Amino acid sequence: MDLIDAMCSTGTCRYYTDQPVPDEALYTAFEAARCAPQGGNRQPVRFIVVRDKNTKQALSDLYQPMWRAYYDGIHSGDIHVGAVPKTVQAADHFARNLAHHPVLVVVCAEIESLHATDSGLDRVSVVGGASIYPTVQNFCLALRGQGIASALTTLLCSVEPDVTKLLGIPDGFLTAAHLAVGYPAKPFPTKLTRAPVEEFVYLDTFGSPLYGS
Repeated sequence: MDLIDAMCSTGTCRYYTDQPVPDEALYTAFEAARCAPQGGNRQPVRFIVVRDKNTKQALSDLYQPMWRAYYDGIHSGDIHVGAVPKTVQAADHFARNLAHHPVLVVVCAEIESLHATDSGLDRVSVVGGASIYPTVQNFCLALRGQGIASALTTLLCSVEPDVTKLLGIPDGFLTAAHLAVGYPAKPFPTKLTRAPVEEFVYLDTFGSPLYGS
């Protein structure tokens, strides 16, 4: 499919069929993922494909308490997500059924291969992710090109020690994301709800719009 069409229809899928995802389809996506840009071509990313029912259930058991706290915070008003109720409901369905999605993919990265140039600033460090998340996006786009959907979550990163113990992840590696992968139970979106370009692209200084007035 056209690359732009793939980019504009690779939303977060929260409903999956029971159809298995072939190893060959995953291989194609991993082949595309490895070609993503990354700092110094250090290739820090490792993927763990989880198909085992018991392991998926164990990951789900770790996930549920954090999701319930987040979900309750949305309903109490303590957490503002800006999402419509339908989206929140879909996210709740996704979380409750995490153990039943066809494939879970855990994204790991070798810490010493990440060059976090912002680690000394008085804010959260994000630059290290520049060598991780383009690889993840390539993976998701390559799945989309094969008619396979995905959803990225990071809630399990907050219990990384439990995840690393469960999956045998060695010292020196972090967990950066967890993906659900499968064939979508509903059609892919034809239009994603996003802010228009005019609202977030500036010329020369922050807040000075490049497009529009």
